[in-house]
This record gives sequence, C-alpha cells and structure tokens, in this order.
Amino acid sequence: MDSAVDGPRQSSARAGSRLCTCCGERKAALKRPKTLEQICRECFYIVFEDEIHQTIVENNLFKPGDRVAIGASGGKDSTVLAYVLSELNRRRKYCLDLFLLSVDEGITGYRDDSLETVKRNEIQYGLPLKIISYKDLYGWTMDDIVKAIGLKNNCTFCGVFRRQALDRGAALLKVDKIVTGHNADDIAETVLLNILRGDIARLSRCTFITTGEDGPIPRCKPFKYTYEKEILDYFSTECIYSPNAYRGFAREFIKDLERMRPRAILDIIKSGENFRISTTTRMPEQGTCERCGYISSQKLCKACVLLDGLNRGLPKLGVGRTKGVAGGDSDCEQQAKRPERSRSSLQGKHGNIDF
Repeated sequence: MDSAVDGPRQSSARAGSRLCTCCGERKAALKRPKTLEQICRECFYIVFEDEIHQTIVENNLFKPGDRVAIGASGGKDSTVLAYVLSELNRRRKYCLDLFLLSVDEGITGYRDDSLETVKRNEIQYGLPLKIISYKDLYGWTMDDIVKAIGLKNNCTFCGVFRRQALDRGAALLKVDKIVTGHNADDIAETVLLNILRGDIARLSRCTFITTGEDGPIPRCKPFKYTYEKEILDYFSTECIYSPNAYRGFAREFIKDLERMRPRAILDIIKSGENFRISTTTRMPEQGTCERCGYISSQKLCKACVLLDGLNRGLPKLGVGRTKGVAGGDSDCEQQAKRPERSRSSLQGKHGNIDF
C-alpha cells in the first residue's frame, strides 16, 4: 500500500514540518479532514484501519462464518475496501468468507479498464472474483442503452440495473451480505439529493449503515464515516456517461461546504440519522415484482419497466410520463396493464432469472 499514498501525500508533507500528533516522532504527512490532526503516513494507516474496525464492531455488521460479497468496481473506494476488509478479516479474525463481485455495465473505455484492476485485486488479495454483466442479464450494454436513450437519462437505467445486478450476482454466490465502498461524502450527497427530490421514503433510510434487510440480501457500508479524501487513490476514472448526472451538483456543493467547514459532511449524515417521519405519513409497501420476483413497491419493478421499454423501442418508458392513446394513460401504466404480452417476449429473448 505504500505506493498508493506517495503522490497525494508528498505535497501535504512539504506544506509543513510539524511532528505527527499521534506518535510525536515522525513528520506529519497529511491533515485529517474530520479532526484536523496532522499525522504521519504510518500512523494514518493504523488509525484508518482501526476506525473501520470500530465501525464494523459497533454496528455488528458481520458474524463469524458469514459469506460476504465486496462490490468491486475497480475504483478507489472499492479497491481500498477490498484491501482493508481482507486485512481486518485476517488480523482481527472475523472468520468471513470474502468474495469480489463486479458488474460489467458494458461501457467501452471505462468499465473494461477498471475490471482489469479488479482482476489484479483478485490475485493480490487472494479473493475469488465473480463478474456479472448487463449483456448477460438484460441483453443490453450501457453503450447500447445510451445509443437508444441518449445522455440525459442514462444514469437512471444504470443505477436501477446495477443495483439489481449486484443482488443477482450475490444470489449466485450464495452470500449473506454485500458490502459497498460508499463513503461519508456519498452518504451526505444522498441526504441532500433526497431532500431536493422530496423523497421521504429514501431519506428515512439513506443514512442506515445496513440497508435491504427486508430484501433478498442486506447491504452494509463500512466506510460510512470515512471521508473520501482519506480513501487512497489507487485507481480513479470517471464514467464517461456521468459528467452531467444530477448527483454531480450535490457533490460539488458538498465539496464547497467541506472547504468552509470540514465537519459539514458528518453533520449532514447526523442530521439524516436524526430524521423522523410523521406516523401519519403513508409509506410505500414493499412487495415483489410480478415478473422477475425482485423487491418492488409496484406490480413491476423499475428494472422490468425500463427493460420492457428498451425492448419495445420505447426507451423513455419508466423515465417520465408520456401521453397515451387511451384516456391519457402513460406508457408505463399501459405496460403495467399488459404484463403477459411483455413477459413472453422478455423471456424468449433474454431468459428469466428468478429470485
């Protein structure tokens, strides 16, 4: 891991010659954004890993014997998560069976490169790797989807398909939990996005360290309180289809807040944790999709609606409301009324994966 911090930390070390506040012996190499402490590289590793361990223990994220899939994208967050979790599993004797689980969205020049990093992680950390692709699951790659839908709403497709793909891959691995590299910055951004969208249902649970306990496989976030700045930059490249994603605006706002007040990120997470919904507020009832069996609050899950639109040549189906020909129904509503017709075409072309 030494080479991973050389570049980002050298400039910080040159900024001053103060001694590490932890050991008092070596020169400080960086200033922690959460505490503003100036510490050396060696102490940073110890503190960083110890904080992740405390988060895992205090929140009872795992139990001995659990089979755990690490959502591995090849980016810095998931790469560091794979390393730290494998090290803690060995040193702290968690007794977990760890796996790397990657989703190949089919984005030329982005995912194919990052998957090479995941394959290296498989060898470096000695963890079995499972790769599951949009092409195999849905019959479409993201490159194909962007050609059909354009750049405006492509992130909607990718987010929905990716979440379901992770669950399907985890089911194939027969794991008990999925861990993801979502960090404190990500969670603070999600809190803001759900406020801006008025999404009360998601706002009430987006700060949970473990989610999906009512679904097929729970997910947890060991990096919930870890700042993005402290996650070592092993490998980082931006999705070529995401520069104008709505989340990007929230991300920039979070960065501006952090520059003015470093603790702003944790404060936003804390406010989300303290959010309470009125007992009179009606929340969506969770059920299962009539077509694929995936968890859904509607008759058809979002993935099936989006996929049906793509296969019928109506790529905007499920993204927004459109005027129908009969009584003003949207395409989504009309499609929901005709499940049998669509089901046969989907199964015939792409097969059927049940939960």
